[in-house]
Amino acid sequence: MIIAIDHGYYAIKTRNCSFPAGITPFGDREPYTRQNVLTFGGCFFVCGSGRQPIQRDKTANDNYYLLTLAAIAQELQARGAPRECGVTIAAGLPLTSYGREKPAFRKYLLRNAGQPTEFGYEGKKYRITIEEVLLFPQGFTALMTQPDLLADEPSMLLLDIGGWTVDLMRIDNGRPNIDTCHSLEFGMIRCIDEVREWVRQNTGLSLTDAQIEQVLAGRPCSLEETVRGLIREQGRVYTERLLSAVLEAGFDYHALPVVMMGGGASVVSRHIRPSDGLCRTVTLLDDRVNAQGYERAVAALWGDDAQG
Repeated sequence: MIIAIDHGYYAIKTRNCSFPAGITPFGDREPYTRQNVLTFGGCFFVCGSGRQPIQRDKTANDNYYLLTLAAIAQELQARGAPRECGVTIAAGLPLTSYGREKPAFRKYLLRNAGQPTEFGYEGKKYRITIEEVLLFPQGFTALMTQPDLLADEPSMLLLDIGGWTVDLMRIDNGRPNIDTCHSLEFGMIRCIDEVREWVRQNTGLSLTDAQIEQVLAGRPCSLEETVRGLIREQGRVYTERLLSAVLEAGFDYHALPVVMMGGGASVVSRHIRPSDGLCRTVTLLDDRVNAQGYERAVAALWGDDAQG
């Protein structure tokens, strides 16, 4: 069975699921809830609890491995699949660090290759054998879910707005131009932290990530309109700074059509104005699109018989 996982700094995504990339260890003490609780090696972990500190090297500790097990459990449940099975993981890395990080990340996920891994999730037992790990360049692979986007454009800019990084690449005639790949540490975590500080300075209120995300996404919230206005104001400031960084990186969005994706795409697209002069904008709002692209990539490699 193919299970694709997008190991984001802000969220973990599969074909059907998405949850925050936070994880809270409880040791051998059973936590207050069964929801999102992973049991592994005699210890309890609550997955999806906020966000963890930025971890540039995702192999530095076991957090992303544990989140991988939680993602597999959620995806199997979403598919109604057996809790004992063999799995091929399809995952991704940024183009700018793909070659450098690929061996270590594959080894990290494949630590028990060919041997079953037993764990529990939300009170149910799982016995999963990770048989293979296939890694793909993130961002560009997601475009496999939208083949028509490439049909009539000789060049375009792909803007993948993640939790910590914003990955940029130019695509010429349907192929990524490797020399143009950039990764900016200017993702949505930076935006949310700056919004929180701006609101605290102006109102004294301490907002949660969830409240800020709700307003930035244009969804209803019981905060006063003056506070919501401050949040939207900073959403626009972040968008202006991001567009400026894109230009400074050598990408002329006045001339290049822009495909926006990632968890921050909905926020940025809401705060773009006609006066910004973007040539053409296409927004992929589903934050699971990278994971869906990885599964399409495996299907392309293995042919139509690839199962997932």
